[in-house]
Amino acid sequence: MNIKPVAIALADALFPRRCPVCGELPEEGRRICKHCFCRLDFVKEPCCMICGRTVFNETVRLCAECEARPHSFERGCALLCYDDVMRKMVADIKYKNKRSYLEPMGALLCLRYGEQIRAMEADCLIPVPLHPRKFRSRGFNQAELLAREIGRHTAIPVCTDLLLRVRKTEAQKALGAEERIRNLEAAFAVKEREEMPRTAIIVDDIYTTGSTMEACARVLKGAGISRIFFLSLCIVPGF
Repeated sequence: MNIKPVAIALADALFPRRCPVCGELPEEGRRICKHCFCRLDFVKEPCCMICGRTVFNETVRLCAECEARPHSFERGCALLCYDDVMRKMVADIKYKNKRSYLEPMGALLCLRYGEQIRAMEADCLIPVPLHPRKFRSRGFNQAELLAREIGRHTAIPVCTDLLLRVRKTEAQKALGAEERIRNLEAAFAVKEREEMPRTAIIVDDIYTTGSTMEACARVLKGAGISRIFFLSLCIVPGF
């Protein structure tokens, strides 16, 4: 007898999955309340060819941020605009241990971008790592959990022991674009291995200015990974 489905059913009965938007029990058969789903602000076309941010003009190929600053990654996708709804959801995940919210969000990301993800032909998913001290304090890495959910839907393996966070940095949210880049200098390192993946997808919860993705992509490329893409749960609208 396979006890795993039984254990999952029992856990769902004892601790029913709640809507990640409102925190209440959704309608039967749903993971997100119908009216809450309408509150989600999905990234809309046209989008920047590199970061995937909405650009509001079909004649513009790049957003102002990507136009002003080259990136070490090829391109990426974000599912939702980082608004008040997503600000609360991400805070609940990170600071109130609502990690189950990442399951339906990861599924939605794969449902929308499945074709693009397959086209990336990635060898692995690499979550943006937390500093060990922060990981011990929080107990989990939300980027890793999101990556595992994406991996579950795409069959792309998740690699958590390649990219390391070796320097604890100041919180990024209070910093400007240039300050973010300086803050992340030497924050990441790559663990040496005999054979490196050729193509990788970096996974994170929020894409703001791209400085974190750039810092990760830069060290991964320096270690020999040829092509790097990214996936993010949400992205801050244009500056």
